[in-house]
Amino acid sequence: QVHLVESGGGLVQSGGSLRLSCVASGRTFSINSMGWYRQAPGKERELVAQWIRGNTENTITDSVKGRFTFSRDNAKNTVYLQMNNVNPEDTAVYFCHADQWLGPRRLQYWGQGTQVTVSS
Repeated sequence: QVHLVESGGGLVQSGGSLRLSCVASGRTFSINSMGWYRQAPGKERELVAQWIRGNTENTITDSVKGRFTFSRDNAKNTVYLQMNNVNPEDTAVYFCHADQWLGPRRLQYWGQGTQVTVSS
């Protein structure tokens, strides 16, 4: 079992910055991937950025490239999303996500979500 706790959301003006953090606890040694999704009102949840064990590069969605930076601190079991030059289209609930494999079964874990609101 993995428990995820996010922090860092809030209200920010267009062009501003926010930094999201997500701390994992529990069976963190077996995490296969960890990252951030977001869900805007009336839209499907979408991947923003993640790392996958064994991959040399992190994944980051095109719409945030050049503005958002994804990083992780293995010693702290924490991932971060530095959001710069935000715009109203970035308004969403941001969810931390992790998964692990238990034999053939993929187990997925979600944080409670943190609201990011960008005002124009």
